[in-house]
Amino acid sequence: MFKLLKLIFIVCIFMFFSGLLSFCRLYSHFLLMLLSLKFMMLSLFLCFFCYLMSFTYSLYCLIIFLVFMVCEGVLGISLLIKMIRCHGNDNLLSFKF
Repeated sequence: MFKLLKLIFIVCIFMFFSGLLSFCRLYSHFLLMLLSLKFMMLSLFLCFFCYLMSFTYSLYCLIIFLVFMVCEGVLGISLLIKMIRCHGNDNLLSFKF
């Protein structure tokens, strides 16, 4: 049981750092950054879920975490739509801040 749980945590850590690496490498396009952030949040959700299920804690905090994930996704999509309407693309390197 503990070996499987340890393997799942290792996979979650690998997923998180691969999402972080893709977030750092693909900083020029906003949509790819959003996908990388969602992948990192999904790996954190899997890690929290396995942790809470191993100790039989309440899963209410996971529901709150899912609500924040959805709010982050909606905010990112709305910013992406605003950028595309104003500038015509999602390439962050073409903007002058």
